[in-house]
Amino acid sequence: MATTPANFLREVRDELKKVVWPTRDEVIRLTGVVIIISVGVGLFLGGADFILTKLIELLVIKR
Repeated sequence: MATTPANFLREVRDELKKVVWPTRDEVIRLTGVVIIISVGVGLFLGGADFILTKLIELLVIKR
């Protein structure tokens, strides 16, 4: 089923008209949520890495 570029772009435009775009307040709020979660995950992974690194150092130095 071949389609022409013009037909493809027309269909894209029609589909984009159906999209429910978020409001400015929603974008700001959800961006904040993403930043907070990213910082939390980063702190968790950083802490786990630090603890595991120190544990490995203790095990290697004792030998």
